[in-house]
Amino acid sequence: MFRKQLDALKPLFEKGGKFEKLYPIYEATDTILYTPGEVTNTASHVRDGIEQKRLMFMVVIALLPCMLMAMANTGFQAHTAIAAGATPLDSWQTDLFLALGLPANDPTNWVANVLHGAMYFLPVYIVTLVIGGHVEVAFAVIRKHEVSEGFLVTSALLPLTLPATIPLWQVALGISFGVLFGKEVFGGVGMNFLNPALTARAFLFFAYPAAMSGDSPWIAANFTGVDGFTGATWLAQAAAQHGALGDADWWNAFLGFVPGSMGETSTLACLIGAALLILTGVASWRTMAGVSAGTFVMSILLNYVGSDTNSMFAVPFEWHVVLGGWAFGMVFMATDPVSSAFTDVGKWLYGMGIGVMVVLVRVVNPAYPEGMMLAILFMNMFAPLIDHFVVQGNIKRRLARAA
Repeated sequence: MFRKQLDALKPLFEKGGKFEKLYPIYEATDTILYTPGEVTNTASHVRDGIEQKRLMFMVVIALLPCMLMAMANTGFQAHTAIAAGATPLDSWQTDLFLALGLPANDPTNWVANVLHGAMYFLPVYIVTLVIGGHVEVAFAVIRKHEVSEGFLVTSALLPLTLPATIPLWQVALGISFGVLFGKEVFGGVGMNFLNPALTARAFLFFAYPAAMSGDSPWIAANFTGVDGFTGATWLAQAAAQHGALGDADWWNAFLGFVPGSMGETSTLACLIGAALLILTGVASWRTMAGVSAGTFVMSILLNYVGSDTNSMFAVPFEWHVVLGGWAFGMVFMATDPVSSAFTDVGKWLYGMGIGVMVVLVRVVNPAYPEGMMLAILFMNMFAPLIDHFVVQGNIKRRLARAA
C-alpha cells in the first residue's frame, strides 16, 4: 500500500509536476525506504544489493556501540563528579531522577548513567540531524541533485566528537559550517577533499575554544570548587604533568570510562565498529593498519630519543592508542571513502602519515594534546597527491614492462 502511495505521488515531483523543485525530498524518502528500481541498460556493471544509502547506513550501524558508550560514559562521569561533591548542571535533572526512583549520584547504576548521558547526547544528535538535514536538502533543491546519503554519516559522527556540555546553538553553527564549507562549496559528495564532520569540529574548536577545550566541558556537572577533582582528559593531564599519567588505568581508557568527547573515549566500541566495517568491505583495513603502523613507529622513535628533550616523548604506543580520539579517528574518520586515499598503496601511505602526525601534534604542541583531528585534516589535503604519484608510478612500471 505504501509503495503504491509513493508511486502515485511521483508524477507530482517529476519534471513538469507541481512540486518539481522538491523532487530531491521525494527521491530521498523513496530510496531510503525501498531499493531503487532503476537498472543500468548499457555496458556491463557489477551489480550488488548494496548501494550508497545502504553503505552509509552500515557506517551508522557500526557507530551504535560508540553511541551507547557516549550515553553511558557521559552519565558515568557526571555521577562520579556528583558523588565527589559536584552539582548537576540543571536542577530538573535531579527532579527527574527522583521521580523515576533512580540515584543521581551513583556511578554504578548503569540505567541512571545511560539516562543521564542521553539527556546530553540525544539533543546534540537531534540538532545535528535537523539543522544539517535542512542545509543538505536546501542545497539539493537549489542545485537540482539528489539528497546526499552521506549526511547520515556526518550527522552521526559530529555529535560523537563533541563534549557533553556544548551549547546547542554552537552545534547548529558547527554542522551548518561543516556541510557548507566542508562539502557543498566543492560540489557536494564525492567532490569534497575534507571530511565534513571534522571540518565542523575544527570550526567549533577554533571559533569557541572555551566550549571545546580545558577541564569543564567534558563532564556534565558543575565540579568547580570540589577538592581533588578534575575534568581534564587524560592526555591533557599528561601534557600538564610533563608526560606523567599518574595512577591512570589502561583498561579504563580502553573501555572508555575516562573524560573526553562523548563518543571517542571507548577504544573497544571503536574496534567493534571497525570489525563490522572491515567484514562488510565498507572501510579499508589498509588505512587503519597504516594509522597503527605510523603511530607505532613514531611513538617508539620518540621513546628512544628519551624524555630529556620533551617529557611527552615518553608516552608509549599502548597509551597513544587508547587516549583522545585516536581509535575513533582511525576507524571512522580516516577511512572516509571520499576524503581519504583511493589506491591500495596510497591508503598505507595516507594512514601512516596520520599516525606520524597525531603523535607529533600530541607531544610537540602541549596546547593541543589530542591531535587526531588535525592529523586527519592535514592528510586529507595530501590524499589526492598521494594517489596521483601512486597511479603515475603504476603507469611507468606497466610501460616499462610493455617495452
